Amino acid sequence: MRRPRGRSDRTPAPARAPLGLGHHAARGAFVTLGGQGLRIVIQVLSVALLARVLSPQDYGLIAMVVVIVGVGEIFRDFGLSSAAIQAPTLSREQRDNLFWINTGIGLTLGAVVFVAAGAVAALYDQPELVGIARLLSVTFLLNGIATQYRADLVRHLRFGALAMADVLAPVIALGVAMAFAVAGFGYWALVAQTLAQTTTLLIAYAVSARWFPRLPHRGVEMRGLLRFGWRLVGTQLIGYASNNVDSFVIGLRFGAGSLGLYNRAFHLLMTPLNQLRAPTTTVALPVLSRLQDDDLRYAEFIRRGQLALGYTLVAALGVVATAAEPIVEIFLGPRWETVVPLLRLLAVAGIFQTLSYVGYWIYLSRNLTGDLLRYTMVTAAIKVVCILVGSTWGVIGVAAGYAVAPALAWPLSLWWLSRRTVIPTRALMTGALRILAVVACAAGVAAVVDLTLVAHPAPLRLAVTAVTTVAVYALGGLVLPPLRRDISGVLAIARLGASRGALL
Repeated sequence: MRRPRGRSDRTPAPARAPLGLGHHAARGAFVTLGGQGLRIVIQVLSVALLARVLSPQDYGLIAMVVVIVGVGEIFRDFGLSSAAIQAPTLSREQRDNLFWINTGIGLTLGAVVFVAAGAVAALYDQPELVGIARLLSVTFLLNGIATQYRADLVRHLRFGALAMADVLAPVIALGVAMAFAVAGFGYWALVAQTLAQTTTLLIAYAVSARWFPRLPHRGVEMRGLLRFGWRLVGTQLIGYASNNVDSFVIGLRFGAGSLGLYNRAFHLLMTPLNQLRAPTTTVALPVLSRLQDDDLRYAEFIRRGQLALGYTLVAALGVVATAAEPIVEIFLGPRWETVVPLLRLLAVAGIFQTLSYVGYWIYLSRNLTGDLLRYTMVTAAIKVVCILVGSTWGVIGVAAGYAVAPALAWPLSLWWLSRRTVIPTRALMTGALRILAVVACAAGVAAVVDLTLVAHPAPLRLAVTAVTTVAVYALGGLVLPPLRRDISGVLAIARLGASRGALL
C-alpha cells in the first residue's frame, strides 16, 4: 500500500498492520508467481521467435559483451536495493541519498564501459563489439536510476505494480527486437531489445512508485546501509564469476558462433528454471523461521521441500534431457540441432543444482551467511576447474564440466551444513538418491519409446516423452512404498505452503 504523501518511513505503522501482513504476503506470493509464469512464457517465446531470424553469431556477439560488462551491474546496485528493502526504518532523506548513489555509480560504470569498449573488442578480436558495448553502456545509467524505485515498490509490498512492469517490459522489448530482426539489422535487434526493456522498466517503476528524488542530504546516517551493501557485493561477485566462466571461456577460445549456440541452450533451459526455483525460497523461509526451535519439524520440512523440488522440477528436467532433440526443433528450429547435446548436459546440471537448492534455504533460515560465502567460494573454484578442464574437448566439454560441478558440490553442501547445524543429512541423501533413480528409470524408458518415434513430428515426440515419464512415476508410486511415501510428503508440503498466509 502506498504511503501518504509527506509521511516519513520512520512513522510507526498503524496497530492493525500486523493483522494484514499475512494477506499482503500471501497475495504478493500469488501475484509474484503469476508474474513469473508470464515472464517465462514471454522469454521462451522470445527465444523461439528470434532464433528463427537471427544467427548463432548474432547471439554470441551480444553474449561476449554481456559476460564482461555484466559484472558492472553488481557494482551498479552495490547491494543497496536489498539494503533499502531490509532496513527496519528508511527515512525519505536516506532514500534520496540511495537514489543518487545508485545513479552516480551507474553513470560512472557506463562511462567506464564506453571508454573500455575497444579493449573488450580486442580481447575477443571482434571489432563489432565496440559499437555494441558503447550502446549497452547506457543501461548502467538507466538501471542505476531505476534501482531505488524498484526497491521502494518491494519495500511497500507493491507486488502488483512490480509484476505488471516485469511482464510489460519484455513484451515491448520483444516487439522492438522482432521489428529490428525482420528488417535485417542482425545483432542490433538484440541491442535494441535490451535498451527497450531497460527503458520500459525504468518508466514503469518510476510511474508506479510516484515519488521524485530531492537533492542529496548531508548529515544523514548511511553507514549501516552502505556496510550491508558492500558485504552483499562480495558474495554476488563470486557467484557471478562462477556462473559466467563458461560463457567467457567459450567466447574467448571458440568464438561468437559457438558461444551463440551455448547461449541459446542456456537461456532456453536455465533462465526459466532459475525463475521457477526462486519463488520457492519466498515460500520456504517464512515457514522455516517459525520452526527454528523445533529441530524435528524443521528437518521434516527440509526433507519434504527437497522431495517437492525433486518430483516436480527434477522430473521435468529429466523430460528435457530425454526429449532435447524435439524441444530444440520446436523452440529453436532445425538449424540449431547442434544445441541438442548442450541442452541435455545443462538439464543434468539443473538436476543436481535443484537437489542442492534446499541447502540455500538452510543457510538463510539459520543465518549462516558467513558459511554461505565460504561455501560459495569453494563451489566457485570447483566450477571453474571443471569448466576449464572440460574446455579441452570444446563447447561440449564446457557443458559437461558445467554439469559435473554441481554433482560434486551437492554432497559437499550436505557435509558442510551437517558440521554447522542440525539437518537430516541421511534423509536428504537417501531421498535424493531415490529421486535420481526414478528420473533415470523414467528417462531410460522414455528414450526407448522416443526411438520408435524418430520419424514423427517433434510435438508428438515431446508429448509422448512427457506422458511416458508421468506413467513411470505413477507405476512406481503404485508398486514401491518408499516412492508412495515420497509423493504423500510432497502433497503435504504443498498443503503447508498453501496455508502460508494463515501462518503469517
